[in-house]
Amino acid sequence: MKSNALQPSGKALVPFVSVDNMMRLIHHIGVEPMLTALAGYVEDDFRRWELFDKTPRVASHSDVGVIELMPTSDGEAYGFKYVNGHPKNTKEGLQTVTAFGLLADVYTGYPVLLTEMTILTAMRTAATSAMAAKYLAPKGATTMAMIGNGAQAEFQTLAMKAIVGIDSVRLFDIDSKATEKVARNLASSGLTVVACASAEEAIEGAQILTTCTADKQNATILTDNMVGSGVHINAIGGDCPGKTELHRDIVARADMFVEYPPQTRIEGELQQMPDDHPFTELWQVITGTAQGRRDARQVTLFDSVGFAIEDFSALRFIRDQIRDTDYYMDLDLLADPDDPRDLFGMLMRSA
Repeated sequence: MKSNALQPSGKALVPFVSVDNMMRLIHHIGVEPMLTALAGYVEDDFRRWELFDKTPRVASHSDVGVIELMPTSDGEAYGFKYVNGHPKNTKEGLQTVTAFGLLADVYTGYPVLLTEMTILTAMRTAATSAMAAKYLAPKGATTMAMIGNGAQAEFQTLAMKAIVGIDSVRLFDIDSKATEKVARNLASSGLTVVACASAEEAIEGAQILTTCTADKQNATILTDNMVGSGVHINAIGGDCPGKTELHRDIVARADMFVEYPPQTRIEGELQQMPDDHPFTELWQVITGTAQGRRDARQVTLFDSVGFAIEDFSALRFIRDQIRDTDYYMDLDLLADPDDPRDLFGMLMRSA
């Protein structure tokens, strides 16, 4: 046991938000208010997009999934997320996606936050989708089709309700138990929830079409004849090379909006298209330097693969929310010798 003389200083103690504390925090704030607040943080950081260091995520692919690091910095703070994507995990009783993240002070290099990000990633992904839909979906959109009813579905739906104002969701998944799960979880949400027998049925009357499937393959969740004029497609399943959800003809005729083009080119629907295929970066729409939705007949496509700046926004949000609360614990994470040159002496004195 450490003596009082060897107790770490404040800088050596890093605030840590566990899964339990993350859930407590979300319930304290409220799911929909937190989704709305997260969207505000993401939108604020998109407005200062050009300040950030940007790089495609660093991915290690295997035949069963992918493990990735997602780093970025605004010059004052540095953040990264560790995240995996293993579709086969569900059959083994495990999560497809797990994650944790860290925020650090650029001036000292010291971490200032370590947090779970499995739940937080679901929240920030949904918040980003709804933030984009605020600019790209048809005005007055009331109904969303949710195709793919896995771990993201409820978060996506509630974010669209809180931020865009939908009042109805139409569900479809090839696994009917997944659809039953979402319908059950949304039963008290105030939304009209309709379970559908096919993707075609799900998109009937929907102004927003969200696709969120897990299989890492070139799939065709939506075909060209299924997508009429005036809709917004929120394609969020893309997260690795060789995985797509939309027929190429949809991508060709929709107006595409992306996060970070070098990453979307590798992982999104954009990977189906030639190098000169047109797109607009979402941050440009948010800052007013590019146009989002032009008219009621336009088909818009948010080709979302998730980007590190969104995680950075989520980490900033959590850091701000936990101050002066009990929603975290201090981790003795950093060695903290009285003399920064005497790490060995610190070790010997601890015996």
